[in-house]
Amino acid sequence: MKHFKFDIDKDGIALITFDSPERSMNVLSQDVITEIGEWVAKISSDETIKGAVVTSGKAAFCAGANLEELGGQFGAVFGEMQKDEQAAKRKLFDMVFRLNSVFRELETCGKPVAAAINGLALGGGFELALACHARFAANDNPKLRLGFPEVMVGLLPGAGGTQRVPRMIGLMNAAPLLLQAKQIKAQEAVGMGLVNAAVPQAELIDAAKAWVLENPKAKQPWDADRFKFPGGNPWSPQGFPMFAGAPAMVRKESYGNYPAMPNILRAVYEGSQVPMDAALRIETRYFCQLLLNPKTQNMIRSLFISKQAIDKGGARPASQKPGAINKIGVIGAGFMGAGVAYVSAMAGIEVVLIDRDQEAADKGKALTETEQAKRVKRGKTTQEKMDAILARITPTTDYGLLSDVDLVVEAVFENSELKASITKMAEDVIPKDAVFGSNTSTIPITDLAKASARPENFIGIHFFSPVHKMMLVEIIKGKETSDYAISRALDFATRIRKTPIVVEDTRGFYANRCVMRYINEGYNMLSEGVKPALIEQGARMAGMPVGPLSLQDEVAIDLGYKILTQTKADLGNQYVAGKMDPIITAMVEKYDRKGRKNGKGFYDYNGREKSLWPELGQFAVNGILESQPSADEVKDRILYAQAIEAARTMAEGIIADPREADLGSIFGWGFAPYTGGAISFIDMTGIAKFVKRADELRDAYGEQFEVPALLRDMASANETMYGRFSKKAA
Repeated sequence: MKHFKFDIDKDGIALITFDSPERSMNVLSQDVITEIGEWVAKISSDETIKGAVVTSGKAAFCAGANLEELGGQFGAVFGEMQKDEQAAKRKLFDMVFRLNSVFRELETCGKPVAAAINGLALGGGFELALACHARFAANDNPKLRLGFPEVMVGLLPGAGGTQRVPRMIGLMNAAPLLLQAKQIKAQEAVGMGLVNAAVPQAELIDAAKAWVLENPKAKQPWDADRFKFPGGNPWSPQGFPMFAGAPAMVRKESYGNYPAMPNILRAVYEGSQVPMDAALRIETRYFCQLLLNPKTQNMIRSLFISKQAIDKGGARPASQKPGAINKIGVIGAGFMGAGVAYVSAMAGIEVVLIDRDQEAADKGKALTETEQAKRVKRGKTTQEKMDAILARITPTTDYGLLSDVDLVVEAVFENSELKASITKMAEDVIPKDAVFGSNTSTIPITDLAKASARPENFIGIHFFSPVHKMMLVEIIKGKETSDYAISRALDFATRIRKTPIVVEDTRGFYANRCVMRYINEGYNMLSEGVKPALIEQGARMAGMPVGPLSLQDEVAIDLGYKILTQTKADLGNQYVAGKMDPIITAMVEKYDRKGRKNGKGFYDYNGREKSLWPELGQFAVNGILESQPSADEVKDRILYAQAIEAARTMAEGIIADPREADLGSIFGWGFAPYTGGAISFIDMTGIAKFVKRADELRDAYGEQFEVPALLRDMASANETMYGRFSKKAA
């Protein structure tokens, strides 16, 4: 076998080691599934084999299905739908059910099989372990996690997870794993009843073998006579309230946007009432329904396939090769600069953290100390590792310490003159091949590069706040930015494990242009007299993580005010005032309401509690509307405002790759993940239908809903965004 090593010890126990060649992590490909069937048959038929232990030869146990391979196979099946839909659906069902069938053969093979889980076991990897009769997990591997991350890309656990987990621990305990993609550690899994014991890795195989010898007639609980569903079946007095209330809880969390959640509940509910063999077929049916859902297809494409490609440096210029980033300078030790220093030190990079005085620089380093102390307290790291990370950050006022850096990140506030002076001071000492990156939010990089003696090495590196939590980084090309500088910026983003997207230079770049359209539409509705609560709730219902007013509070109203002031100064007579201008000006100048950071913005803050400021009605120009718009109308305004701006940036060539546009929209500001991103939302809606609805919104609410000519041309030609930009998206 290519993917498994099969050894039998003196006691007749087969040690099956999962170790796929030429892969850093084991995944369940079609070849792997075939080989699992082969060793299951061998265990079952060979009388000299008393039982088996399944483990991994890699640091992780198994990361789940090979979604790229599955995507190609499913794509071929989808292509057959036009010819014979029923035959294609049957073929899809059989493909999906194959793994369920093999795992069912494993648990009914007549011999005891134990899983020795040495590391990460996710998705199908966890389901492989669940199909074994016992599980032992290493309690000294801090990276070991068990769970079903596929829920986050719109799928359900499709290899028995929705049936085995509830049968082991009941629906209530299974819900966080199945519905929320919660990942658990070894000891927690023991407490929940999903793992028999957590032992040191050195004892893992021995513990599993001992169990096999002690349980020669092992079988799964659900295959035993008189099996009782933990917590009660749906028709029992104990189980009925739980099953009856679950759909409402799911609806509250997802607003009906994520089809995987109700399908998981249906699979559990229906599967709990029949024997396991029938239950697995029910699960497969609901899994296939999801595969045929455009939302799921978009999420898989964006959140898994595209993200993997972009994270590996998919945007790197063909002329450039990856290089090492070992030491950087960060100028500006405020919240943003401190965050950049923190994630860099976490990635093993030496950091020179500069500010105007030593106290400010030290305060910037303190963020790393605070965050690491939390991790030590939670058991996620050790004091020794924390000390090593802190030792990598040198807080200082001395620009001379930048003499041997590979890259500089300037992270001072949005003021062109200040940024220009810092550029000159840094370039006086940094190496000639070092790249200078500005973390500006909106100021064009080409304008800032005028202060540089080496504009070819000047680039935008735009982080999102808080840096240690946000996954996206925008790499912005100025007019003279070289491919070398782009490649070095990508080296840095990859090293600190961020998802980088490369965009052309323009005011606001890609993400901020779109997010400001989101926030501005909130201002527009507030000005028109839409109730603030409807604005915020409508956004949540549309799939946004927070409403536009709440988001403005989080990024700081006074920051928006500073950007507004700088933009007015830069554009002069060309600046066109919007409905937001008087609101944001009054919030800052008249009421000193700056957002969460000073405890008052569009919301009033009291610790973790917040409530909308009661005086917001004053900003409705003609008073609060007597007849409020429907929630669907608000949702459309929220989504279309952002998607149109995203399409506009592609039409202008600001961003060329729809994959990057989608990832940027999801990870940059949280655009409804269930759509797959702003560009996927347009394609999923259908461009002709999208343009028609946008025109209705334009006629009702203003020119911000005017679509670019590109979309009208594509609607006439029946094209898609991914189809038009296929060279980049392939």
